[in-house]
Amino acid sequence: MLLEDLRRDLPADRLVDDPDVVAGYVHDEAEWAPHGKPDVVVRPRSAEEVQTVVRACLAHGTPLVTRGAGTGLSGGANAVDGCVLLSTELMTAVREIDESERLAVVEPGVVNDDLRAACAERGLWYPPDPASAPWSTIGGNVATNAGGLCCVKYGVTRDYVLGLQVVTGTGELVRLGRRTAKGVAGYDLAGLMVGSEGTLGVVTEVTVKLRPLRDPEHTVAGYFSSIVDAGRAVAAVADAGITPSALELVDRHCLAAVDAWKNMGLSVEADVVLLGRTDAPGAAGEQEADRMLACFEEGGATWAVRSTDQEEADALFSARRLAYPALERLGPLLTEDVCVPKAAVPEMLARIEAAAQRHDTRIANIAHAGDGNLHPLLSTPPGDDAARERAQEAFHDIIRDALELGGTVTGEHGVGLLKKDGLGAELDGEVVAMHRAVKTALDPHGILNPGKVIPD
Repeated sequence: MLLEDLRRDLPADRLVDDPDVVAGYVHDEAEWAPHGKPDVVVRPRSAEEVQTVVRACLAHGTPLVTRGAGTGLSGGANAVDGCVLLSTELMTAVREIDESERLAVVEPGVVNDDLRAACAERGLWYPPDPASAPWSTIGGNVATNAGGLCCVKYGVTRDYVLGLQVVTGTGELVRLGRRTAKGVAGYDLAGLMVGSEGTLGVVTEVTVKLRPLRDPEHTVAGYFSSIVDAGRAVAAVADAGITPSALELVDRHCLAAVDAWKNMGLSVEADVVLLGRTDAPGAAGEQEADRMLACFEEGGATWAVRSTDQEEADALFSARRLAYPALERLGPLLTEDVCVPKAAVPEMLARIEAAAQRHDTRIANIAHAGDGNLHPLLSTPPGDDAARERAQEAFHDIIRDALELGGTVTGEHGVGLLKKDGLGAELDGEVVAMHRAVKTALDPHGILNPGKVIPD
């Protein structure tokens, strides 16, 4: 039996089969996505132990679902019935930080903020910074190709992954990618793995490129009486040719929820707050901040200012990061992750408001507004099945509207389970067939995170 093989080949403390403990691993933060019940949770400490688990699953035809910190929002790490759930939580070594080559080599269980802190001690910076950075892991960030607050200027996880060590769907331990600054030999298999959500291999090591630490940022804050006006300000920033280091939207529902939770004194006399930052050095940064301020005013800000209080500015950005868990405390959340062209942000925000009214659903809004990545948060009262059904209808309408405006169903959370139908609507049938062909080639036995990502 599979469990007997795992107990024989792995140290005893790697396996968890206590039902009460296992229950904490069965799903990620997408609480509306379905999940099954694993037969066992395995917590390996090395690539070789991961390989042992994959080979055991192959021998017994058992599904394998890989999980990082469980902070995902699409159901991508949710267990399927009878699976082995592989948690990378014990693989937390920062193996190398090379200051000359500006790269780091880490295990997949390293928390994003822990890597950033270790790099900062060497005068270096790892840019991808999802709002979950204090808790999410590099392996999970790789799985979903996570973005974050500064990706409007610096890009997403794939832009920083140089190489990977991976256990394949046939049980082989391989290295993909490179350590050099340049490299164009062969297919970009490392890039293919990024964003594959554990369906093509199990990542056991990640080599990422780093940047020098940045100069201090200048912050601009603006209050708006409507979410559409804030969207116009976002479009104005893009039209002005400004590339901010962050441009975030937070509505009053989010600020009130954070304030109620953390008592940060954030409640404001506005429906929407827009937060912009620039990290251009010296006088160029000050000039760019002034131009951004003018764009906020042009968009219809009722009040806008360049912040001179760093503590106050940091508190506003902290509130942005805390918005999701703060709202989650109030009831079940269904989280969107659509991305539209920057010019379409005002129209998309208007359509989100229309969906909320049409389906009588409360929708709070946060967004990486500078790159068009919007995160409407659909909130329902606990136990209200009718409200839940209305929210699901609004969820599908928002996806449809994003696609109509030339957008995509996910900008950084991944497809997982919640966005499979949306991906089917986004991609041509021939392209879906290409996805299936890649999956079959790299996971010929179909054991890796089955039922996720690829439309049925």
